[in-house]
Amino acid sequence: MDLQGFGHLLVEGAWVTIQLALCSLFVGLLLGLLGAAAKLSSSKIANAIGNGYTLFVRGMPELLLVLTIFFGSSALLMAIASLFGYDEYIELSPFVAGVAALSIAFGAYATEVFRGAMQEIPKGQREAAVALGMTAFQTFRRITLPQVWRLALPGLGNLFLVLLKDTALVSVIGLNELMRQASVAVGYTKEPFTFYLAAAMVYLLLTCISMLGLYLLERHANRGYQGAR
Repeated sequence: MDLQGFGHLLVEGAWVTIQLALCSLFVGLLLGLLGAAAKLSSSKIANAIGNGYTLFVRGMPELLLVLTIFFGSSALLMAIASLFGYDEYIELSPFVAGVAALSIAFGAYATEVFRGAMQEIPKGQREAAVALGMTAFQTFRRITLPQVWRLALPGLGNLFLVLLKDTALVSVIGLNELMRQASVAVGYTKEPFTFYLAAAMVYLLLTCISMLGLYLLERHANRGYQGAR
């Protein structure tokens, strides 16, 4: 496949895609844990926040979320800056906006995965931890979290593969990730099939590597359990 000197652009775009996906994964996992804790909380306010978060985000297309955060954040930052007498135009970095949008979307779906995993853990284990004098944080860290990780990992793995492909949506706000770099190459060479096929192959390679990593993580998390591979 002749990339006519644009191969380095695809490599650079793939690296940005990887960074975007990993940063969004990290923040999204934190949001998912917080969302699941809120939905399982005995507090009605926390329940309302958790349910509202998942309902609103899962009902909004990811592309619309990306555009809303990118352009809406600029308006919000300018409104705040104007209170301090600063009237210059402020724009959020496309990378930061992309991470924020993808993290929020990932976190909403991860919330349900974590919630289901937490509900699978027998209540007797938490009661035993309390009887042993563990604090709520110690119970979560030593009893709940290790089991939640094992139970939620397959679902989270599927969500990450979706997240990896959704990084292409951030190209619409000017981030030079893989899809945008492929579009730039197409604009110069007028050979869309070549470069979009090359981009597809890179996404496929990243997916294969991710699936291998997920398999190893699942194998590690399941060690010591009956039926673990």
